[in-house]
Amino acid sequence: MKFLFDQNQVFMKTYGNIKVAIADDHEIFRDGLRAMLQKQPDILMVAEAANGKDLIEQVKLQQPDIVISDVKMPVMDGAAATRHLTEHYPHIGIIALTMFDEEDLIIDMLEAGARGYLLKNADKNEIVEAIKSVYQQQPYYCRHTSNKLAQMVAKSKFNPYKQKQKPEFYEREIDIIADICNGLTSKQIAEKIFLSVRTVEGLRLKIMEKMEVKNTAGIIIYAIKNNLYKPGNI
Repeated sequence: MKFLFDQNQVFMKTYGNIKVAIADDHEIFRDGLRAMLQKQPDILMVAEAANGKDLIEQVKLQQPDIVISDVKMPVMDGAAATRHLTEHYPHIGIIALTMFDEEDLIIDMLEAGARGYLLKNADKNEIVEAIKSVYQQQPYYCRHTSNKLAQMVAKSKFNPYKQKQKPEFYEREIDIIADICNGLTSKQIAEKIFLSVRTVEGLRLKIMEKMEVKNTAGIIIYAIKNNLYKPGNI
């Protein structure tokens, strides 16, 4: 495996052939996901399974870097398989695959050890982005995460930020973080603080860079986990 030494003196994985295993009890879905991943030059599909038990066996044989696993599966579900894999193969990044209305199951997967989740209607670019983020040991939250789900994740036992050095945020950034967590758009924030939308978008990007997150859901979860925002009842 190749590594790169960055300016912060941290070893980072470089993209090579990221070995991926998928688990889903619907063969048609597996076929589609496999066909898509096989077209990616830096991703290597090494295994697939129809349930959690088969997934564990395939992981033992193929030693993937990333596992993409459905939550609901026969024989052994995604959360049970994730707990086993996290205990025995903690270096493997697990991404949960869910339907839009399976919020409690997403929490189960994350608390079992998954480092990210995707909705099953995620597009190709988001799936690849999730794989690469989790491969770099960064959490990934689906772009279409609702504010309610983001707050549920933030209030759960899942916490990928325990060991990370906390960046400093300026007062204006903290105010913008609160506005984002409250569901305001960049246009609404710009009107509120008398700045251009372009300036607010730039500040939003800087906030995401500091947090090392990819989207609004990541901002909300990071902010709540790190006491930058206190949510109300959900």
